[in-house]
Amino acid sequence: MAEQVLCSLDEIEPNTARRFDVAGHPIAVVRIGDDVYALGDTCSHANISLSEGEIDSDEKTLECWKHGSEFDLQTGEALTLPATRPVPTFDVRVADGKVVLHLEET
Repeated sequence: MAEQVLCSLDEIEPNTARRFDVAGHPIAVVRIGDDVYALGDTCSHANISLSEGEIDSDEKTLECWKHGSEFDLQTGEALTLPATRPVPTFDVRVADGKVVLHLEET
């Protein structure tokens, strides 16, 4: 899939996440400072949206709000129980002030 502009960087507040649906895939885009990360927006433990969870900007993790599983923003690895499986991650970058996603899983 070609790259897709999701929004301007200013549309995502620092240290927050926003959900996007891209070609039928729910994607959580997390902004920490001027860096962005993209991962599958569904917790691998339960069918819960990760974009509603808490971000730890120092550890670069996203915590599922329902059961507390933490996921590494760079690798998608499940760091705490009850989740044991990773979530997919995606290439995302900021170009000319826009958040640009490449949908292929990394």
